[in-house]
Amino acid sequence: MAEAPSALETKADAPVNGLRSLNRLLIRALKALGDEGQTDLACRIAAEAWSLLRTERPEEAEKLNGALHYLTRPAHRKEKETSMSDPQQLDVRALPPPQRHALIFATCGKLPVGSAVVLVNDHDPKPLYYQFEAEQPGQFGCEYVESGPEVWRVRITRKKAA
Repeated sequence: MAEAPSALETKADAPVNGLRSLNRLLIRALKALGDEGQTDLACRIAAEAWSLLRTERPEEAEKLNGALHYLTRPAHRKEKETSMSDPQQLDVRALPPPQRHALIFATCGKLPVGSAVVLVNDHDPKPLYYQFEAEQPGQFGCEYVESGPEVWRVRITRKKAA
């Protein structure tokens, strides 16, 4: 039979449990906002929250990453797609999802201004756009080259240096 947590353990867990509850509430609100047509605003808020949590509370940040993916599914996306020639490609489809964003950020962080990479993914990588904007506003541009349903290609261009 498991022991009941002590009063000290319960008090110590309160901030973590409060953060989890707050994050769940935020995600519900973001999804509702997106479902009502305010997808861009919801994505920007989700990406900012993700940026605040990703180092200290990566498990909660990952939940916000999931919300970004929900918000950028085809039913929410309204952007015009463009076709372009392919520069260097970064195919992340074989990687486990938790490893993809770190590789993409590292690769794009090394791009010289004016250079681009085409990200190849198995789902819409729109959450990355919002995460880039949350952490490095105005430094990167994203343009669809191919948009599913099985493969997405997005040209990520370094617009300016940090």
